[in-house]
Amino acid sequence: MADLSAPRLPAARATNPPWARPAPDARNALPGATLGGVRILLRLEGLAVLAAAVAAYIHLGAGWGAFAMQFLLPDLSFLGYLAGSRAGAIAYNAAHSYIGPVALLGLGLAGDASVALALGLIWSAHIGLDRALGYGLKYGSEFGATHLGRIGRADPW
Repeated sequence: MADLSAPRLPAARATNPPWARPAPDARNALPGATLGGVRILLRLEGLAVLAAAVAAYIHLGAGWGAFAMQFLLPDLSFLGYLAGSRAGAIAYNAAHSYIGPVALLGLGLAGDASVALALGLIWSAHIGLDRALGYGLKYGSEFGATHLGRIGRADPW
């Protein structure tokens, strides 16, 4: 016979907040990919870079036509995938790492060159948007393998 004297409470849940737990999505279970809170933090960092770059671009007073024309230029690095996954990853990572834009920003500040500053800010904004959307640096194994997890469908078939 059942004991009806004591109420039954649901089992206690894990005390970790959602951003501190690994992502439940199996698509992100990729060796070398970040998960959970670290992935969210890196995406928020990308959003912060995008916002800071756009704010600095506004402060610089450069034209928005140039911004629009040059914003997607780093994505031409996808053409590297015509030579294979490894070459494509190298080309994509060269165009989507902060090394290039930070070098341009440094040159622009040191040489008082507003064109270099504008290009560095546009490039930084592009990378920030990509990171915020979850597009990370690529591994040479395949197009969809990134440091922020797998992109695209897990199984295209």
